[in-house]
Amino acid sequence: MAPTLKVALFFSIFFLSQISSKPHPLDSFTPSELLLVRAILNQSYPSSNHKLTFQYVGLEEPEKPVVKSWLSKPTTKPPPRQALVVIRLNQQTRELVVDLSKHSVISDKVYNGFGYPLLTLEEQEAAADLAIKHEPFLTSIRKRGLNISEVVCSTQTIGWYGDEKTKRELKVPCYYMDGTVNMYLRPIEGISIAVDLEEMKISEYIDRAVAPLPKAEGTEYRASKLASPFGPRFNAAPPTPPGQTRFNIDGNIVSWANWKFHLGFDARVGPVISLASIYDAEKKKYRQVMYRSFISELFVPYQDPTEEWYYITFFDNGEFGFGIYAVSLEPLNDCPSNAIFVDGYYAGQDGKPVKVSDVMCIFERHPGDVMWRHSEAELRDQEIREVRPEISLVVRMVATVGNYDYVLDWEFKPSGSIKFGVGLTGVLEVKALPYTHTDQIKEEVYGTLIADNTIGIHHDHFLTYHLDLDIDGDANSLVKTKLVTKRVTDKNIPRKSYWTVEHETAKTEADARIKIGLNPAELVVVNPNKRTKYGNKVGYRLLPGPAAGPLLAADDYPQIRAAFTNYNVWVTPYKKSEKWAGGRYVDQSRGDDTLAVWTKRNRRIENKDIVLWYTMGFHHVPCQEDFPVMPTLSGGFELRPTNFFEYSPVLKTKPPQHLSWPNCTA
Repeated sequence: MAPTLKVALFFSIFFLSQISSKPHPLDSFTPSELLLVRAILNQSYPSSNHKLTFQYVGLEEPEKPVVKSWLSKPTTKPPPRQALVVIRLNQQTRELVVDLSKHSVISDKVYNGFGYPLLTLEEQEAAADLAIKHEPFLTSIRKRGLNISEVVCSTQTIGWYGDEKTKRELKVPCYYMDGTVNMYLRPIEGISIAVDLEEMKISEYIDRAVAPLPKAEGTEYRASKLASPFGPRFNAAPPTPPGQTRFNIDGNIVSWANWKFHLGFDARVGPVISLASIYDAEKKKYRQVMYRSFISELFVPYQDPTEEWYYITFFDNGEFGFGIYAVSLEPLNDCPSNAIFVDGYYAGQDGKPVKVSDVMCIFERHPGDVMWRHSEAELRDQEIREVRPEISLVVRMVATVGNYDYVLDWEFKPSGSIKFGVGLTGVLEVKALPYTHTDQIKEEVYGTLIADNTIGIHHDHFLTYHLDLDIDGDANSLVKTKLVTKRVTDKNIPRKSYWTVEHETAKTEADARIKIGLNPAELVVVNPNKRTKYGNKVGYRLLPGPAAGPLLAADDYPQIRAAFTNYNVWVTPYKKSEKWAGGRYVDQSRGDDTLAVWTKRNRRIENKDIVLWYTMGFHHVPCQEDFPVMPTLSGGFELRPTNFFEYSPVLKTKPPQHLSWPNCTA
């Protein structure tokens, strides 16, 4: 995927001003801190036979009690700033903890388990460049009558399929441009190239067959290159007057309406929302909702089991990195006129920081929806109507991982809800076959014919969220509220049935493995030690999106690695190291360090500090409307307060002051 990247590794957030000399314990690293980490590592390994490469640099966050202790006295000295650093050195993976205040490595371990660390952009680009210069490949290109100057190559991970021994290796698929920039729609099929990343050389080259090349015609999507007939032209949203940004940013703390949270960034998972608290006007204080949340993993298995396709089962976070593939946002189109844009910094393969502009945006959303309303229609002698418009705050990032663009939203509402949104757009992964009409197809093609010689392959997207909820405190429980049909026993009542609820508290991890949609139920994370004045346990419920689960066989190798998708919901006791659902080292992993494995211990989760894991899935059967670029397919879920407040938190929301519009009366 290397040729399409515009940004790379590790980010540090700068909002409106420089980070203070006393950083927050959960702040991402500044450029100077990244340079310090690099200097410490280079000093620790001054001379080596092999080049030291930085595969991952992220915050080694303090233990939760330490952070919360500091938050109670934020004027005191913050916990030590430490970095988790994964390097490759002498063909070994080393995992280090660097203490920035001590200017030293305080932990250094060689990793001897299965799997390899996050790939760097630089090694992917180097692997792709090897193919372009490989003489047998040049011969294959000439044999097909193609011009090598129009060929672009990318990279794909190879997965694991039962091999006892593995090596760091990538596949290199290539594409033909010649009349289009939409390279993924013109794959050069029939050629298999593998690159050994340690030796940085071609380890396998096979030219199996010459396949038809899809046409460039009809693949263009740039507005400046399109010809009529055109679609409708839309008016832009009215601009926001200068100085009317209605949220505050202090360092990395964002405050808006009744919400306050910390915003960070990570090379592997992208945005990290921490310490989300909501102000309770009745109690006159902020109340805890969510300690830390992020997208832990994204599993994308393609459903073509043929020789050149079977291995295409991506783990986008653990293999490539959502932060690595984050792209700069376009004002007015990616984000509205009232957005504040956030720059980021990353450390490349050599550890040096590089600036990425406008990697995230924060904006107030005015969707034209209704927050709440009511009319007293039965009071005939007077007109009573109260309406409040929906307004929310959105944090947005876009990751372009190869052919797909993922629009990632965290949305905070005054009602106390947090909505998590995902938009899938970009370009399909396609296969070239000799068909131009469905009547010609007499074999399984594993997808849909969407253009001449172009099959859009069936595939899935499974996004697993790590949601460390602290509902009004650390000690929480998961309550499964089942909806049960009952028979009316009173013979004098003509009704025969009704439904009611039955509550069950999950006591262990096994009790909290849930497939959404099989039975009607509500899932609520409660604080059993806090109650409303009417006796209800305070809580937040999960409102899931469309239910989708894996359809691969449980013993299929990709599904063994992605067993964390077997259930939509899991709950684990808080453990700082358990944050990546697919394991720490995902490239060619074997499924021995996943969320599914951790929960086999069946630990107690009742009235404990717990983490909720939610997997949102999409089964994608491509269609012609997905060609040449996909209209956004959206999904999401919501965390909604349930007996958290004494009454509606938006009851006393003041009506907004509206501008005068020529066609409206109020």
